Amino acid sequence: MTGTPTGAGTPAVLATGIDVTLGGHQILQGVDLRVERGEVVALLGANGSGKSTLVRALLGIAPRTAGEVHLLGSRLGNGVPWDRVGYVPQRLPVGAGVPATAVEVVVSGLVHGRTLRPPRDARRRALAALEQVGMAAHAKRSVLQMSGGQQQRVLIARALVREPDLLVLDEPTSGIDLPTQETFVATVRALHERGGTVLVILHELGSFADLIDRAVALRHGRVVYDGPPPSARGEHADHAHDHTHPHADPAQPGAGSTGLSMEVLP
Repeated sequence: MTGTPTGAGTPAVLATGIDVTLGGHQILQGVDLRVERGEVVALLGANGSGKSTLVRALLGIAPRTAGEVHLLGSRLGNGVPWDRVGYVPQRLPVGAGVPATAVEVVVSGLVHGRTLRPPRDARRRALAALEQVGMAAHAKRSVLQMSGGQQQRVLIARALVREPDLLVLDEPTSGIDLPTQETFVATVRALHERGGTVLVILHELGSFADLIDRAVALRHGRVVYDGPPPSARGEHADHAHDHTHPHADPAQPGAGSTGLSMEVLP
């Protein structure tokens, strides 16, 4: 595709012919993805299908070997308004992690690009975001002292603090309890009702089931389905689900993780 889409009529996400090769292995092969503004789209697929790699490629975190990406009408690497994009990465082990408090982690969500200092109202906005995910009482607590589910809620708050037009989520409800999931989904619903766009990786539709407009399924790095979301079948609802995986125990400090992913947008 040539040119850069502009204006409100352009899709929130437009990716064409995306290839990604990591460590000599091709992870994504010719992936096309279009997410219209105001849509809530679920990315589904088994472990190793390429879901997280696709999201990271869309955000410029994982290098592409082919293909083109536009976000909110701007070509990736050419003026993408990152202050309007929120990202919740998958929680991954990162050794000792980052010795920061919850509010400091959330404030970091307001620092992007060449902006090295957060805005003057950063702390107020961070506390409001923590309140949205039920973590305001833990604002001054080190994230390293938190359970896996609490860490995940802090990452969600870090994305929400931007009040994004595009919210990208990688298994955001993994390891958090059902009441917190429902509170978070209600927050995402409110963002959607204001016109926001959501792209979310899910293993289980769960609390998101009524919110999903469309599902895109990956298998072996290719799109194999793009259409209405599936009906839940037992525990999992994604197409060709053929794996089992552990879920973090939110009752145990650091369960499922020795820290939290601090991947940030450009």
